[in-house]
Amino acid sequence: RRAQAAVAHRRREHPASPMYHESSDPTLEFVYHPRTLSVLVALLAGFLYVALYVDPSNDMLNTKWGLLALCSVFVVVSVILFRDGPFIRPHPAFWRGVLALNVLYEMFLVFLLFQSKSTGRQIMTFFDPALGRMLPERSYGDNCALTVQNVRDGIDIFVLAHSLGWFGKALIIRNHTMCWIMSIVFELLEYSLAHQLPNFNECWWDHWILDVFTCNWLGIYVGMKFCEHYNMKTYTWHGIREIRTIKGKLTRAGAQFTPYSWTAYRWAPTRRFKNFVGIIFFAVLIMLAELNVFYLKSLLWVPPEHLLVTARLALLFLFSLPSAREYYEYYSNSRCKRMGAHCWMLIVTLVTELLIIVKFGRGEFTEPFPRAVVVFWSLVAAAIVGFS
Repeated sequence: RRAQAAVAHRRREHPASPMYHESSDPTLEFVYHPRTLSVLVALLAGFLYVALYVDPSNDMLNTKWGLLALCSVFVVVSVILFRDGPFIRPHPAFWRGVLALNVLYEMFLVFLLFQSKSTGRQIMTFFDPALGRMLPERSYGDNCALTVQNVRDGIDIFVLAHSLGWFGKALIIRNHTMCWIMSIVFELLEYSLAHQLPNFNECWWDHWILDVFTCNWLGIYVGMKFCEHYNMKTYTWHGIREIRTIKGKLTRAGAQFTPYSWTAYRWAPTRRFKNFVGIIFFAVLIMLAELNVFYLKSLLWVPPEHLLVTARLALLFLFSLPSAREYYEYYSNSRCKRMGAHCWMLIVTLVTELLIIVKFGRGEFTEPFPRAVVVFWSLVAAAIVGFS
């Protein structure tokens, strides 16, 4: 009865969208029972422990514990009060927590936006005292001879990061052609912005052989294979109590962390004008998410291998999964009149990052854009406008 009531409530909340649904497995009903009192007791117990056993004389430690407690309370309250998003696996509460983290990150960005550049760099030392120092400029285009030794020297940990990044973007975009277009566009953006960011200054074979046709191809290929697997899979869920073997029960428990169902994205940008504009806007958001991290770490003096950069990329991946689903629903379903909370929040986050870059970048990037770059992107813009 409770499960049926939850489904009925969700349908009333989202009558125009089929993407909001509930698990049909009655044997997992205990997972979906409210646990608000249990969470309250655990939260208060954590506060009591910190209050009694943390050294009160260390002001910096007290500040960090206080901010951690503040964020914890916000996430817990959000998990309890926020509405469910488009995903229910592993649990709707997990994705409500992801939305809460997005809100917290946006609040931090808004605070950072109203600081000076020097203060922003000093804020980074709160997370790591080793930060706050100017980064050495590194260029990958000093020796561009295509030799085995140069190619070996160009292979580092970021090769793996490229592949993992495009694996994640393939899961987000779910379209082979769009992934390849985005991959090529980003390399063109690296060419165009190399005069501002030295680490974009790469050799031609680094751009096209190592990046596009090796790392990006591998990530896109594996990611799309995952999408094809889940798209073709027949989803028939059996309750844990219906499975007799221990191995079967463990397999079913692990399947809780896989999609309940799968939606293939058919973007069809030429079907109508709204689709064309929507796909261009979606591509711009993807490029913003890609470029913002490079500018932010350059302006705030955070090394590319630092944990903060990795954490930002991981969070953006989690934010993007439900956001892309909500964006596709708004984009493709004429009955959907309202953009989802995840998608709305991510757009605000990316724009706020851009505003920080514009503010902190004043006086940093004084070299004008090369004439060839201006002409090329003017022709691209004219072609897009003409095609539309």
